[in-house]
Amino acid sequence: MPRLLTLLLCLFMFAACTEQQASESKDQIAENTAAKDTETERTWWKEGIVYQIYPRSFKDTNGDGVGDLRGIIEKLDYIKSLGVDIVWLNPIYASPNDDNGYDISDYRAIMPEFGTMEDFNEMLAGMHERDIKLVMDLVVNHSSDEHEWFEQSRSSRDNPYRDYYHWWPAEKEKPNPRFSFFDVNNDAWMYDSTTNAYYLHYFSRKQPDLNWENPKVREEVKDIMRFWLDKGIDGFRMDAFQYVSKDTTFPKLPEGYEKDIIKYYGMGPNLHPYLKELNRDVLSEYDVMTVAEGAGSTYQDAIDLVHPDSNELNMVYHFEGMDVGSSLDGYKLTEFKKVYSEWDSVLAGNGWNSIFLANHDQPRMVSKYGNDSPEFRAPSSKMLTTFILSMRGTPYYYYGDELGMTNNEAFQEIGDFQDIAARNSYEGALERGENMDNFMAHLRFMSRDNGRTPMQWNDTEHAGFTDGEPWLMLNPNYEQINVEAQEDDPNSVLNYFRRMAQLRQENPVLVYGDYELLFPNHEQVYAYTRSLDGKEMLVMLNFSEEEVSVDLPLAQQPGDVVINNYENTRLEGSNVTLEPYQAVIWEI
Repeated sequence: MPRLLTLLLCLFMFAACTEQQASESKDQIAENTAAKDTETERTWWKEGIVYQIYPRSFKDTNGDGVGDLRGIIEKLDYIKSLGVDIVWLNPIYASPNDDNGYDISDYRAIMPEFGTMEDFNEMLAGMHERDIKLVMDLVVNHSSDEHEWFEQSRSSRDNPYRDYYHWWPAEKEKPNPRFSFFDVNNDAWMYDSTTNAYYLHYFSRKQPDLNWENPKVREEVKDIMRFWLDKGIDGFRMDAFQYVSKDTTFPKLPEGYEKDIIKYYGMGPNLHPYLKELNRDVLSEYDVMTVAEGAGSTYQDAIDLVHPDSNELNMVYHFEGMDVGSSLDGYKLTEFKKVYSEWDSVLAGNGWNSIFLANHDQPRMVSKYGNDSPEFRAPSSKMLTTFILSMRGTPYYYYGDELGMTNNEAFQEIGDFQDIAARNSYEGALERGENMDNFMAHLRFMSRDNGRTPMQWNDTEHAGFTDGEPWLMLNPNYEQINVEAQEDDPNSVLNYFRRMAQLRQENPVLVYGDYELLFPNHEQVYAYTRSLDGKEMLVMLNFSEEEVSVDLPLAQQPGDVVINNYENTRLEGSNVTLEPYQAVIWEI
C-alpha cells in the first residue's frame, strides 16, 4: 500500500487496518464467547437516535465566526423537531485549539470561544426540558501541553506530576519509534530540552499522552467524570480510548507496524482492568451511555469491551465501515454489506453496535457513500438515512447530513484547509517528495474539514451561521442546500429524515429486530429483513444511479409500504424494480 494512502487512512480514521476482523469467522466467535442472550435488554441508549454537533460549526451568536453554546440553545427547538433523542457534543472544554478542542488545558472549564459555564448549564437544562439527553466527549488519552499537569510535569524530573505523562530520558538514547497521527514526520517522540527527555504524543506535539499506568492519573479522570455527571450529563463518548494503556517499556515494533496500527496501539495490556475500574467506581453509579472510539483489532476485542457481563462499556463504535469508500476509486457494495452484516452477527446477543456513516473525522456522508451530483444528491441522501435508521444498533447522525450537505468543492489549495491533520500531512508529503497532485486529490475528497463546514441555515450571507467571517470556508451550495429551503418542502431530505426517525421510534422491530441479509452478492442492491415478535419488515436500498430489478424469495413478499423516498414503488409479483438510489421499507 503506498505510504500516502496508509498515512491518510490513519489520519482521518484513527482505526484502519481491521483485516483481522473481516477474516475472523463467526464460528470462532461463537466458540470463544458465552451463549448469546435470548432476549436483548431494552434501554434508552439503544432506542435513541444520536445527533452529533460539532459546536464550532453549528451556530454563532456573537459574530466571531465560531459556533457557540448560545447558538445551540437558540436551535434546541430545531434539534427537537428532528426527532432525535441524544446529542453528542464534540469538546467544548478550555483548549488552545491545536486540534479544535481535542487538546484540553482545563477539563472543568468552557472554552471562552464557546461561552461560559452558565451557558452550558442553560443548554443542558434546555435539552432535558425537551427530553434530549447529552453525551460529551471525554478526551483523556492525552491532554494539551498547556494543561497545568504537563507544565508541571515538564518542569523537572522530580516534579510530583512527572509521571502523569510518558517520558524517556535522553541519556538512554532515543526510544524505539512510535507513529504519530498528526506529527509532520509521524514521530510520536518529542524532545524537550528542559529536562533532556522525550515525551510521547500519539497525536500532535501539543497533545502529550497521559500515563494511565499511574493510579493518580486514573483518579484524576474519575474526578473529571464525576464533575460532569453530577452536572447531569447523560454519558461519554471516550475519544481515542483504546490507546490509553501502553507497554511502558516501549519495545521495538516490526517494520511497517503503522499499517496495522490498532494491532499495536489498541487494546493495551491494562485497558480492560482500567475500564472495569472506571465502571465500578464511577459509571455504575449513574444511568449513562458510554461508547469508546474504536473497537480493537478483532471481533473478540469488541465483544470483550461491550458484552453485558464485561461491566465496561455500552456499545462499540467500530471504523471498519469507514475504511470502505476511502478511495477515489469508490467502493464495492458487496464489501460494504459484508462489513455491516458481519458486525451485526458478531454482536447479536454479545453487545451493542453503533451505526454511522459520518462524523467530525470523515468527509460528508453523501459525497463518500452516495452521489452528491445535483440529480442524485437528494435521493441518495434519503437512501443512506434509511440505512442508518433501519439497522440494528444505535444510529449516529452528523449535523447537516439531515440536509444532504456535501463535501466542499471550494477546498482547492492547502491554504483552504484548517485541519492540523491536513496541513501537517501536506508538509510531510512535500518533504518525502510525494506526488502532490495525487495527495491533494485525495485530501479534497477525504479531508476532515469537509465534515466541519458551517451549518447551512438559510441562503443569506454566511448561510445564517454567523454575522462575522466564518472560521472555515462555507460550502458555496448553501444557497440551494439549507434548512429554510427544506423546512416546508414535504419531499425534502430534511423532512424525510424526520419521517424515518419517527418510523424507527414507533417500531421496535427496527431497533431490536433480528437482521437477515438478502442478495449478499448483488452489486447494487442492499436488502435485508428485520423481525421481532411476529412483526417483519423488508428494507430495500438501491446504492446505484441505475434502475435495478430483483426477484424476491417467496418468504419475503412485500405488503404495505411504510416509507419510500420516491412517490411510487414498482412491484410485479415477486419482482421489484428500484429507481436510482431508491429506498423502500415494506411490512411483510
